Amino acid sequence: MKVKVYFSDFFDIEPSVIEDYGAFDVSLINDLPLFIDPFLLFNSSKAEYKMLHENMLKYLRFLRDKSQEKNISEGLLKAWYMFPEIKHNWFGFSKTGNGGSGLGRDFALALHENLNLFSDFGSEKITQSSHLEKLCIVKDKVGRDNISDFTTRLIHDFLLKFTQDFALKHLKPEFVKKVPVKNVRFNYDTESWEMDYFYLPYMNNDYVLLTPVDILTKDETWINKSDIVRDFSLIPESIDNEQLRAQINNYFYSILPKKASQKDRNLAVSKVIAEFPEFIDYYIKYKEDSGDQAESSSIEKVKESRALYVEQLKQLIHLIEKETDFYNTSDDTFEESMRRVMFMKQVIENNDGYKLFYSKGRAIQKEDDLQILYRLTWFATISDVNREVNNGRGPVDFKVSRGNKDKTLIEFKLASNSQLKRNLRNQVGIYETANETKKSIKVILYFSETELKRVTKIMNELGLGEKDNIILIDARNDNKPSASTA
Repeated sequence: MKVKVYFSDFFDIEPSVIEDYGAFDVSLINDLPLFIDPFLLFNSSKAEYKMLHENMLKYLRFLRDKSQEKNISEGLLKAWYMFPEIKHNWFGFSKTGNGGSGLGRDFALALHENLNLFSDFGSEKITQSSHLEKLCIVKDKVGRDNISDFTTRLIHDFLLKFTQDFALKHLKPEFVKKVPVKNVRFNYDTESWEMDYFYLPYMNNDYVLLTPVDILTKDETWINKSDIVRDFSLIPESIDNEQLRAQINNYFYSILPKKASQKDRNLAVSKVIAEFPEFIDYYIKYKEDSGDQAESSSIEKVKESRALYVEQLKQLIHLIEKETDFYNTSDDTFEESMRRVMFMKQVIENNDGYKLFYSKGRAIQKEDDLQILYRLTWFATISDVNREVNNGRGPVDFKVSRGNKDKTLIEFKLASNSQLKRNLRNQVGIYETANETKKSIKVILYFSETELKRVTKIMNELGLGEKDNIILIDARNDNKPSASTA
C-alpha cells in the first residue's frame, strides 16, 4: 500500500523540485508546527520580502488611524481584525488536520486597544522599523499563533502568486484548478478585502498553498515576550539614555523579591513595561541589532523540523508499507488501537525506529512532536480518529471510535512528564467517564534507564504493574536491550 503524506506524494512530483523552488514539502495530513515570522521579512536581504513587511505596516497604520475613533462597530471589528485561519498552507498549531481557530474577538479587541496604547506606532524613533510583534507582546491573549495567522493574512496575495507560479510550471494540468479566493488583498479606497482567482494545486476538494522555507521558524517569533524576561539584564545596556536606563534598573530590582521565582520575574518585567512603555522599543532595537541570529536560528529550526517531520517520518512510512497486514480492520477499536501501538513499539525497539525521536543526538522532549509522529499509523482505517478531544473534563490525546458504543482513548506521554503519576492515577479515568467508555490505552515513551526506573516505581506505587493497557516503549539510543528484556 502506498501511503500519501506530503505535497510531493499527493501531486506526484519529486521532493527535490519543491526544495529547489525554495518551498517546504508540507504534510497534507496534519499541520506541522512551523509558522511565518514577520521579523524574517523585515530582516531579509530580498527586496520582495522587505516590501511585504512594509505593506503589513501600511495596513497596521490604517488600523492605528481607525483606532483613534472612539468606537468601532462589531461589523468593522470582524472585517478588519477577525480573520479565519488560512488553513491551506498546512502550518500552525492545529491538533487535528489543518483547521485552526483563527483570529477571534479577543485578538481583535487586544490589537485594537494596543494600537491606542502605542499611539506612536508607525513613527518610532528608537527602532529601525515598526513591528507587528510590538502590538502582540503586551497582552496575554495575543500570542505567536495570532502573529502567524495575522502575518499569513497580510501576505496572502504573495503566497497565492508564489504557489500559482510553481503549479503552472511544475505540476501536471490535472492537479491544477482555477479557484476563487477570498480576502486576497486590502483595497484602501473601499476599505475592504478583495477576492481574486488563481491557478492552484487542488486535491480533495480544496487548494493548497506553498510557503517559502526562508520565512518559516519554529517555537517562537524572534520578537517575543519570553525573551524580554530572559534577556532583561542585557536590554537596559542598549539604552543610550543614561537616566532612563538607571530608572528602569532601579525600578525592576526594587520590586523583585530576593529569592525571585520565574513567576516573580515575569510579573516584574510586566510592571516595568507598564511603567516605562518605551522599554518595548529598546527591547525591539536590541532584537533588531541581533537580526542575523534570527535568520540563522530559523534556518536551523526548519532543518531540524524537516529532518524530523519529513525525512525521518518517511523512514517510518517505508516500514509501514512493508506491513501488508497492518491496515486490516478488526471488529473492535481497542484491538485496532492496540495493534497500532504495538507496531510503533516494534518499530522503535527492534527496527531502529527510536532514531525517529532524536534530533541531532538529543531526545525529543515534546509530547506534541510524538503525537504528530504517532498520528501516521492511523491511515486507512474505518474508525474515526480525533486528537485532543475535550468532552468537558479536559482534552484526551486520541479518541478512536466507531459510533457511540465503541470508543477507545489513547494517552501518549513522556516518562519525564512531571505530572505522570497524577495522570496514571486519575486523568484517563476521568476521560473515560466523560467519553462514556471503559476502554483506554496509556503509552509511555522513555529515553533513559533513569526514566524507566521512575516509571516502574510510579506504576508499582499505584498497583499498575500488571496492567495490559499500559505500554512502555524503549526509545533509548545507547546500549538498547532487546524488546523481550525491556
